[in-house]
Amino acid sequence: MHNEMAIRLSFFIGVFLLIALWELLAPRRQLIDSKARRWVANLSLVAINAAAARFLLPLLPVSLAILLEGKGWGLLNVLSPPGWLKIVVALVFLDLIIYLQHVLFHYQPLLWRLHRMHHTDLDIDVTTGNRFHPLEIIISLLIKLAAVAAVGAPAIAVVIFEIILNAAAQFNHGNIRIPLPLDRWLRLVVVTPDMHRVHHSVIVRETNSNFGFNIPLWDRLFGTYREQPRDGHLGMTIGLKEFRDPAELGLLRLLRQPFER
Repeated sequence: MHNEMAIRLSFFIGVFLLIALWELLAPRRQLIDSKARRWVANLSLVAINAAAARFLLPLLPVSLAILLEGKGWGLLNVLSPPGWLKIVVALVFLDLIIYLQHVLFHYQPLLWRLHRMHHTDLDIDVTTGNRFHPLEIIISLLIKLAAVAAVGAPAIAVVIFEIILNAAAQFNHGNIRIPLPLDRWLRLVVVTPDMHRVHHSVIVRETNSNFGFNIPLWDRLFGTYREQPRDGHLGMTIGLKEFRDPAELGLLRLLRQPFER
């Protein structure tokens, strides 16, 4: 699809700037760590992960979707429902796969060694939504490729899903204040920052809850939903108890972290 990367980059920058401005005007929590150090590490990972995906994988999800459509492979291409229905089914299916993948990365020990880097951030803000180890990004892309192939997702659905997923990750990691009555209604249809922040609690049973990124239904359906953190959003501790020294959370240490005890 022509200009796919330009479209996605435009949405990434636009959403990032919007949430970053919102954080300045209406922050939810006071930050405890150096914002400059965290942002350098987290945003550097964006560039590293994008380069890793482009160089290590010859085929990305949108290209695969175009190839499958041309050959008529994949469930939706075989059943051939109306175009709008193909897009809706593909979006819901891909979101379910991301939810299940997230659960898997928490409970499979080797995968957790990769994913835990995301949870070592001592604060949570718009940049935390991009804080992933390159190896996790590659594995995630392979899972996504398998999901796109299985369901036969149309290319436009894959582009829309990637834009929504990235925007949702930045939104629900945002250190932004939303009025509580509005949050209660919003979390019925989208994962809100207050809902997802529970997932970044240092308390293990809270870390292993609220896995959704886009659709909040999956957590309620599979019993992983937790409404509020035990200590409240202002009193809760963010991160992991094993990684509390900011000096150990620079970019190079983060990249080495899965291979260290």
